[in-house]
Amino acid sequence: MTELNSPPDSKLVPSLVLAVGILSLSSTAIFIKIAIRELSPEAVVFDRLLFSTIIFTSWYWGKSLWSSSRARSDNTPDENEQIQPLQAELASTQDADLIYGVSRTKWLIAGLLLAMAIAQLAARLVWTWSLEYTTAANGTMLANMPPLFTALGGWLFLGQRFDRRFLTGIAVAMVGAVVLAMGDWLYPEAELFGTMAIIGDIAALMSSAFYAAGYLVIEKLRQYLSTAEILVWRCVLGLIMIAPFVLVIDKTLFPTSVLGWLAILGLSFVSEVIGHGSVVYVLKYFSSAFITTAFLLEPLPVATYAWLVLGEFLSASSGVGFILITIGIYLAKTGKGADSQLQKQSDEASEKKILQPEKA
Repeated sequence: MTELNSPPDSKLVPSLVLAVGILSLSSTAIFIKIAIRELSPEAVVFDRLLFSTIIFTSWYWGKSLWSSSRARSDNTPDENEQIQPLQAELASTQDADLIYGVSRTKWLIAGLLLAMAIAQLAARLVWTWSLEYTTAANGTMLANMPPLFTALGGWLFLGQRFDRRFLTGIAVAMVGAVVLAMGDWLYPEAELFGTMAIIGDIAALMSSAFYAAGYLVIEKLRQYLSTAEILVWRCVLGLIMIAPFVLVIDKTLFPTSVLGWLAILGLSFVSEVIGHGSVVYVLKYFSSAFITTAFLLEPLPVATYAWLVLGEFLSASSGVGFILITIGIYLAKTGKGADSQLQKQSDEASEKKILQPEKA
C-alpha cells in the first residue's frame, strides 16, 4: 500500500501551511467589509465563488495535464495516486451492490459533495450578511465557534474520541476568543449596538454551525478525493446554487471602484485560494476539531486590521485573549483528537506494513 506523504510524526509542513491559511483567512472580514459598501452580501459571495471557480478549475486542469504528460521515471506519486489505494480499500466493502448502475461509494461521494457545498454556501451567505451589522472582530470571533460543533459532530458521526487535555484546550481557546472581543463590549461605540447589531452577532454565530458541518464533511471527503478535487467541486457547486438567486434579485453584480475590485480579488485569491486551499490540504493531517480551534487565532489580526483600516476599536483585552488562545491550541494539539481520520488510517497502515515482516 502506498504511504501517504511523510512519516506520521512529521507535522512541521502541515503546521506551517495551517498558519498561512489562518493568516490568509483573517483578512476575509476586512475584504467583506469593504466589498459590501458597493455590493449586496449575495453579490459578494457570488463574485467570490465565480473567480475562485475560475482559479481552481484552471489549476486543476493544468495540474492534471502536467501530471499526465510528465515522465514517470522518478516513480513519485502525486496526491491523486496517494489517495487511490486508500480510496480503493475504503470502497471495497461498499461496492458490492449497485444503485441505478452506480456504486454505493460514488453515491456517497456525490452526497458528501452536495452537503459540503450547501453547508459552505450557507456559512458564507450568513456570515457576509452579519458583517453589515457587527464589527469585523465580533463577527470573526462568533464565526469561529465551530470547535464546539466539530468536536460534537466528530464524536457523533466520525467516531472520534477526545481526551481531557484536548477538550480542555478547546475550552481555554474558546474563553480566549471571547476575551479577545470583550473590548467591543466594555468600550462600545454607538453604532455597534442596537437590535440589528444583536441580530448580526446571532447570524455570525449561526454561520459557525454551518462552517463546522462543512469541515466535518470535508474531513470525510479527504478519504476519497484529493485537495484539488474537493476545492473545485466546492466552488463549482456553490456557484451553481447561488447564481440563479443573485441574477434575479441583484442589479449590480460587480464592484464599480478599484478598492471594491481589490476586495473581491482578495476574497478570491487570498481568502479562498490560499486560505481555504490550505485548510482543505491540512485536513489530511489534522482533525476538523483541532483546525477550527486553531482558527480562534483569527480575531487578533482581524481586530488589528479593523483598527488600522476601518477605524474599529482595539482593546487591551486582545493580548489576554491571544495568550489564552495560544495555550488552548497547544493543549488541543498535544491532546488526543488532533489527528484526522485519514492520517490515523495512514498511520495504522504504515504500522501494519512495518510489522508485517516480523509476523511472517
